[in-house]
Amino acid sequence: RNVGLIPASPVNPPPTPETDYPNLSPDELEPYPEEDYSPVGSYQPLDGLCVPSAYQGWPSYGNQEGLVFDGDQYASNPVRRAQKACGSVHWGNHATFATLKTLEKAGMLFRTKTADKGKRQRKNWSSSWTVLEGGVLTFFKDSKHSTSSSVKHPSVLSSPEHTVDLSGATLSWAAKDKSSKKNVLELKTREGSEYLIRHDSECIISTWQKAIADSISKLPTDFPPEDNEENSSDLRSKDQLGSNREKEGEKKSPASWHSSTSLNSDSDSSKVRNKLLRFLQRRPTLQSLRERGYIKDQVFGCPLQVLCDREKSTVPQFVRQCICTVEKRGLDIDGLYRISGNLATIQKLRYKVDHDERLDLDDGRWDDVHVITGALKLFFRELPEPLFPFSHFDRFIAAIKITEPSKRSYRLRELVNSLPPANHNTMRVLFQHLCRVIEFREENRMSVQSVAIVFGPTLLKPEAEEGNMTMYMVFQNQIVEQILSQYSYIFPES
Repeated sequence: RNVGLIPASPVNPPPTPETDYPNLSPDELEPYPEEDYSPVGSYQPLDGLCVPSAYQGWPSYGNQEGLVFDGDQYASNPVRRAQKACGSVHWGNHATFATLKTLEKAGMLFRTKTADKGKRQRKNWSSSWTVLEGGVLTFFKDSKHSTSSSVKHPSVLSSPEHTVDLSGATLSWAAKDKSSKKNVLELKTREGSEYLIRHDSECIISTWQKAIADSISKLPTDFPPEDNEENSSDLRSKDQLGSNREKEGEKKSPASWHSSTSLNSDSDSSKVRNKLLRFLQRRPTLQSLRERGYIKDQVFGCPLQVLCDREKSTVPQFVRQCICTVEKRGLDIDGLYRISGNLATIQKLRYKVDHDERLDLDDGRWDDVHVITGALKLFFRELPEPLFPFSHFDRFIAAIKITEPSKRSYRLRELVNSLPPANHNTMRVLFQHLCRVIEFREENRMSVQSVAIVFGPTLLKPEAEEGNMTMYMVFQNQIVEQILSQYSYIFPES
């Protein structure tokens, strides 16, 4: 008999080194690093079977399907017992071939999902035991015993949290507008989902980049269109099949007719499933549809710099339209920006902005000014990166803590002037409008503190949610309040 090592599947990825070889001693497990595990020979042609050195004395012979161990001489070997415990040993009367596992790389990484099938999601970094295997990247839920300061592979794998098919995917180093952190990879799938992957070690993330890129390059990138003649022939065959059934049903007994019908029904179902599978695999990506002009780039949820570059401006057109409409209808309306408009109407306005290039806010559907103010707040709230960039968050928090007023105002002006043009100019236009709103505080009951409470958490927030969010909220409001109070000093050009 021969021992067969069955390649691990994406549904049940290979366990960690300790559970893969439960009877190995600590000295024999030492070659496996704790943070990053790359099987020997992952990226080179296989010159020999990659097993721990303690078991390289096994006799083997070559074959087109892989390398085969002669397991009869080593029936009591601990590796064989370990493989049997893991469910990897197949017994039979004929010789079975042993092939290498398809595990390409495994290790602990930080990851966040930024888009799910084209729909933007808020970044939420977390550590995951990550397995690259057979063209599939699997992220497991973080082990309760692991921490960010001590990232180690778990002894027992939890259920997969995300399983990413790398067919047709693209991998690149993330731009600064995607993440302010270092060593970040951006992975985009065919279905429009996007992930950010990072590691504190530049060396480790570079090996992951090479491993994932090599895995993608080995997968098919295009899917051949289905032949029309095949469709018509299948349809004709189905019609003939149906007529034949009727004729045969008259001749056959009820029992034989029922058996034949069930077999033909299974065959039809199999054909339908295969056609649906081919159809789904041929679906174009969201990016390709945007490039062809079938899908209009959205306004809500679009990065501020990308939106401004597309409109060839430094302030989004929708922001200017909302501000102009609110000021035209009157800044003395009670509870301006504090009172919420009808949520269903706000969502209709959002849909209109994302799918119609010509927006008329004077349309009777948007006659409630609180719908306009609610849509403007929603626009800033759904920015992938807030108006105050993540990279400047800690700096603004440190500036507001300065006790001396003159130094605090000077530092805030320095930080505002260091922002990218799109952020700086959009902030200038928005805060100038909010200052006009505050001028009517006797009528609209919106003081500088009230406006700061409304816009503080929307315009300024940390990249990762932390435990001291209550304290951050106080600082967020104080920063917005200080900029509003010192507007003419911070934006002298206005």
